[in-house]
Amino acid sequence: MLLDDTAAYQVITARDARFDGRLFVGVTSTGVYCRPICRVRTPLRKNCRFFETPAQAEAAAFRPCMKCRPEIAPGPGLPWTVMDASRTLARQAADALDAQASNGPAQAASGEAPSLVHIAERLGVSDRHLRRIFQTEHGVTPLQYLQTRRLLLAKQLLTDTRLPVAQVALASGFNSLRRFNAAFAENYRMSPSRLRGEVDEAAFDTEAAITVKLGYRAPYDMTALLRFLAQRAVPEIEVVAERRVRRTLRAGTVAPVAGWVEAEFSATAPVVLLRFAPELAAASGRVVAAVRRWLDLDAQPQAIDAALANLPGAPGLRLPGSLDAFELAVRAVLGQQVTVAAARTLARRLVERFGAPLQTPWDDVVRTFPSPSALAAAPVEQIAELGIIRTRAGAIRAIAKAWPELSTLLAPRARPEPLIERLCALPGIGPWTAHYIAMRALGWPDAFPPNDVAVLKAVKQLFDTTTQREADLHAQAWQPWRAYAVLRLWNSLEKTT
Repeated sequence: MLLDDTAAYQVITARDARFDGRLFVGVTSTGVYCRPICRVRTPLRKNCRFFETPAQAEAAAFRPCMKCRPEIAPGPGLPWTVMDASRTLARQAADALDAQASNGPAQAASGEAPSLVHIAERLGVSDRHLRRIFQTEHGVTPLQYLQTRRLLLAKQLLTDTRLPVAQVALASGFNSLRRFNAAFAENYRMSPSRLRGEVDEAAFDTEAAITVKLGYRAPYDMTALLRFLAQRAVPEIEVVAERRVRRTLRAGTVAPVAGWVEAEFSATAPVVLLRFAPELAAASGRVVAAVRRWLDLDAQPQAIDAALANLPGAPGLRLPGSLDAFELAVRAVLGQQVTVAAARTLARRLVERFGAPLQTPWDDVVRTFPSPSALAAAPVEQIAELGIIRTRAGAIRAIAKAWPELSTLLAPRARPEPLIERLCALPGIGPWTAHYIAMRALGWPDAFPPNDVAVLKAVKQLFDTTTQREADLHAQAWQPWRAYAVLRLWNSLEKTT
């Protein structure tokens, strides 16, 4: 248990947002479980049961609160490098089940979670051993965990969107409406239509944008994150303005079809309002999961800020991820030994030549990034004539050709070493580029790209180091959050130039 019951009750009484997404309280007098920030009247201590995850609460027959909405709470944000082997395996299995829960109808399981066998094979253990350590770590069986994730996604879509119930069922990973209705009624003691309210589904506008809410833990340095994205935004693909960012998604990223997303930070609550194209409805779970990683919404800012206390920067810094790992990889190559602005110009030319048009609600976000197949088929000469050095043009083609294999190494919380090793085996890809891709594509919190000129300059200014080895030794104090340290070091140079 994260806390003993006495400390957990103090968290609930104080409505301590630091524990949002990491602690839940079940109230025996109502049968409901809540986030610690819930604004309803604080229950009596004798009526409280405490859980680390929604799955544990639902396995104990509690249903989610309609007011604080556990389904929009940030994830646990567990660091990768401070857990023992069994906890790491259990967390990796949970990540795989999270991905399965968000995969929609194409990957929906039969109800018996047969995919656990394949997960165990991929992790190199028996499925029996994985079930045992999963139960020990998470307090529920893998099937209970998966069911909770799907039902919470369904609850979110029912609450926030006007998708028909049948479409919600499929988007949440249920093979049939009958099975979905039965699971919803059994776990939440109401029908999906009752949760939403009696409405005429025939009147729903299936062409309207889908809007959902995503929670995070404050503080959040929105200014730094949006500035980072704005500096790298490629015209016609991504636009950053005020409190929002909007961009296109090529086919094959989160769904078989192309689409668009818009994320806007609320001015009044720690919430991101996410809108996305109706064409992506069937992939709603994948879109939500991808955006959470993109904007680093599951981070634990207090732990990160404490580890980086000797570095300049505002609290709540986030690690910008990527909605398209292939795009990130290509742009990392374009950024080798040139300025951010120059790399952005080269990316714009690449998009204009090889990207595809896309209809969106805006006139300045109208194209998608080139697909791996498009760049793999392009002669090096066609890429190089855009002003891209020939060796880098060759590296881009090499990444594109290897992408079917590389993409298998990009599962959430996957170990970065296999991806880095495979990238470094490609022509024109060195350790810095490979580490940078892993840092953002995997959301690797402990990345520390070697021989980063800006990092070495900043560390020298702050701590009078002279070599990479001295910088590495100094960076040990920032583990397991060295990627956030990299961002603070980069930002420190921006403020002094």
